Amino acid sequence: MVGDYNPDDAVDAVALAWLRERPGTPVEGIGIVTRLWMCAKLLGEDRRRVLASAGADTATLDLLSVLRRSGEPYQLTTRQITEQTGVTAGAISQRLARAENAGLVERSASEGSRIVLVTLTAAGHELVEQLVDRVLGREAELTSILTEQQQAELTELLRVFLDGLRGELGDPGVAHVGA
Repeated sequence: MVGDYNPDDAVDAVALAWLRERPGTPVEGIGIVTRLWMCAKLLGEDRRRVLASAGADTATLDLLSVLRRSGEPYQLTTRQITEQTGVTAGAISQRLARAENAGLVERSASEGSRIVLVTLTAAGHELVEQLVDRVLGREAELTSILTEQQQAELTELLRVFLDGLRGELGDPGVAHVGA
């Protein structure tokens, strides 16, 4: 170990290389940011594999999950879906068209207005239940690498870090990894 850096650790090796080549370079964030990026990439790829094995993707899960979490009658306006997913109206329109063609949602006009209501169908409900069990089960399995206490500590640290980043950088409304 050199200082707080382990030269046998790939991330620490990057920080050490910068310090060797440019003494005084602020490398304190490398250990956090690079590891967070690596974790996000690994977790995102794993989620995509889990969803692909069920014949779905992250966009479908995102859309169906928003409707399912809304509670009965599992219905939201397109505007509400856009706000809750944090993606553009155009992207939601494309997701809705695919989901409607697959029989997962139905769109209808609200009486007396131009508001479009989106309702989860029975097939959509069944699929989202399966997807949530697979995805959240897999994530629980992966996070069990940490003890319950470590999970709680990391959750709190990430909450503080994310809140601070949102305060510093704003909140672009990223709905899922890779969005």
